[in-house]
Amino acid sequence: MLVEDPDQTYENVLAEIQSFELPIEATLRSVYDDQPNAHKKFMEKLDACIRNHDKEIEKMCNFHHQGFVDAITELLKVRTDAEKLKVQVTDTNRRFQDAGKEVIVQTEDIIRCRIQQRNITTVIEKLQLCLPVLEMYSKLKEQMSAKRYYSALKTMEQLENVYFPRVSQYRFCQLMIENLPKLREDIKEISMSDLKDFLESIRKHSDKIGETAMKQAQQQKLFSVILQKQNNVKFGKTMYINERIPEERNEIVLKPVFEEEDENEEEVLTVQDLVDFSPVYRCLHIYSVLGDEETFENYYRKQRKKQARLVLQPQSNMHETVDGYRRYFTQIVGFFVVEDHILHVTQGLVTRAYTDELWNMALSKIIAVLRAHSSYCTDPDLVLELKNLIVIFADTLQGYGFPVNRLFDLLFEIRDQYNETLLKKWAGVFRDIFEEDNYSPIPIVNEEEYKTVISKFPFQDPDVEKQSFPKKLPMSQSVPHIYIQVKEFIYASLKFSESLHRSSTEIDDMLRKSTNLLLTRTLSSCLLNLIKKPHIGLTELVQIIINTTHLEQACKYLEDFITNITNISQETVHTTRLYGLSTFKDARHAAEGEIYTKLNQKIDEFVQLADYDWTMSEPDGRASGYLMDLINFLRSIFQVFTHLPGKVAQTACMSACQHLSTSLMQMLLDSELKQISMGAVQQFNLDVIQCELFASSEPVPGFQGDTLQLAFIDLRQLLDLFMVWDWSTYLADYGQPASKYLRVNPNTALTLLEKMKDTSKKNNIFAQFRKNDRDKQKLIETVVKQLRSLVNGMSQHT
Repeated sequence: MLVEDPDQTYENVLAEIQSFELPIEATLRSVYDDQPNAHKKFMEKLDACIRNHDKEIEKMCNFHHQGFVDAITELLKVRTDAEKLKVQVTDTNRRFQDAGKEVIVQTEDIIRCRIQQRNITTVIEKLQLCLPVLEMYSKLKEQMSAKRYYSALKTMEQLENVYFPRVSQYRFCQLMIENLPKLREDIKEISMSDLKDFLESIRKHSDKIGETAMKQAQQQKLFSVILQKQNNVKFGKTMYINERIPEERNEIVLKPVFEEEDENEEEVLTVQDLVDFSPVYRCLHIYSVLGDEETFENYYRKQRKKQARLVLQPQSNMHETVDGYRRYFTQIVGFFVVEDHILHVTQGLVTRAYTDELWNMALSKIIAVLRAHSSYCTDPDLVLELKNLIVIFADTLQGYGFPVNRLFDLLFEIRDQYNETLLKKWAGVFRDIFEEDNYSPIPIVNEEEYKTVISKFPFQDPDVEKQSFPKKLPMSQSVPHIYIQVKEFIYASLKFSESLHRSSTEIDDMLRKSTNLLLTRTLSSCLLNLIKKPHIGLTELVQIIINTTHLEQACKYLEDFITNITNISQETVHTTRLYGLSTFKDARHAAEGEIYTKLNQKIDEFVQLADYDWTMSEPDGRASGYLMDLINFLRSIFQVFTHLPGKVAQTACMSACQHLSTSLMQMLLDSELKQISMGAVQQFNLDVIQCELFASSEPVPGFQGDTLQLAFIDLRQLLDLFMVWDWSTYLADYGQPASKYLRVNPNTALTLLEKMKDTSKKNNIFAQFRKNDRDKQKLIETVVKQLRSLVNGMSQHT
């Protein structure tokens, strides 16, 4: 390996240093690091190198010295000229400076203007960037002042998304940005306040809204009815045989529930005309833009539910007038018309499910309220007006898509109540008719009066028609009046059936059932009460029976009347028949029974006038005066009974004779009667003979043989027993079917015999003066003993 020469190394280092290549740290480090004493040796080499360069510099200077001298000589020559030039330059500079002062000033002005122009341009640029922001913010303020809150929110969005990012570095922009949330809250509060005002307004004006909606529904319905009428498809075209509905009957359906406020008003108001919904729209839009739509929806629905509960709450005296019901219905209709409008013009504020839920809640409340309040209505006209209101109410809400079947079901309940009020009203009508009736046949003077009567009541009797004027119709004035009122009741019942969307068959069934109730309950009850009244005498009862007969015959005309109303044939399988036949039969039977009762009471009144001298020794030789008066009364009253059906008159006559016989028997057996003489028995026998003569005179035709005389058979056999004193025969034949005194009861004979025995003892005539009488007294005592034995034996046997 070759070892490099140190001297050569130093030479290389010096060469590198002279080459001016930097850095030289590494080169110098190599000098010091290679070997000891390198620094000293290097410095020696460096000094030698410096000396060599000094020699070369000296040679170079010697070589160029003459040129230097020449240059100095030349410089000295131009020195004077240089000084002159300096003076000229100084003067020129001074003059130039003096001349340039104005330029400098102008230049500075120009610089300043240029700076101002640059600043102005910058400001303009910045202002052009800020002006839209300020304009939009100013527009926002104007919109807030003008209450255009939805537009204001849109402007806020533009400011935040478009304009503020451009000028966000400015302080005023930060202030604006910080103010926007407060403005949004203000808008929410203001819009919510407007909504509250709107809710309060529609709560107050719901009745007006509902009235307008119901009026429109009614006008539509009336228009349909008019079209139907023009097409000759009207309800109840032929009403009844030989009669015509009065013109006012055709106006039943057309009678308006709401009177027109202005007959000349052509424009039909709508809910939009009556209500400004802009607060709702604004509030909805505002909350939608703010992303808080759910809060608004919940608040709106909650408040409307509260209002619904208030609307559904009725007044305590609502049932007293139709206006109370009308206000109740109009408020409800107004509420749901508003909700329906909100449903269709907003997206999601209310839903069909929400309105259906609200309606079902309201419908349950409405039905409960109507069911409760209508039960207090006693005026059928008020119930009918209520029905018309419910129909218009139901039709109106049905037109808005709300189900109303439950309301029509409620109408059937109210219909029953309406019928009850009608029945009560007609009960009063019937009572008035019965009170005003004179219970005498209707006198007819001429043909005109006859036609007037038969135009009101379907009377047909060939015998009466053949009679010449003046003549009498068998019934009294109450009959045609009742017939007319029954038809009026059918009309009244028909009024409720209209507009219920029911078939003719159902309406026919309703009319027949309600008419049956009128006949079987109301009229029947009135007849029964009339029959029981104390002032109704036998003559009136006879006339009532005649009247009920003619009313019964008129029932078929009532059925024809209903048939012509509904156009439903009576031959239809499910057609209800009128129960008038049984009604009037029951009334007749009650009247007949009352005739029997009153006739017996009259007999009792005559019998109470009897004034027998039960201790008389000899009879008067003629019948008692009270009995002859009674018989004369019976003859006259049975003469009146000739207008009754034969069986009724016969029953009345038989009942009277039986009651008279019983009364006479009770008179003999009266416990208060202690003694009776033979003369009294003979006088009593004369009275019974007159009774038998009356029975045999056939006061009422139709009895066979001695049927009527049999009513006095008990008395006759008893009196015969005492008159002929045939006790041996009686005692011997007692209990035999062929006994002569079969109808004489031993107890009765014993009671009467004891009364005669006591009389004999008191007078003491038989025992003191005549032997025959003493023997007869002994005979009486013997018979009494035998009769007592017979009665005791009967008691033991029983």
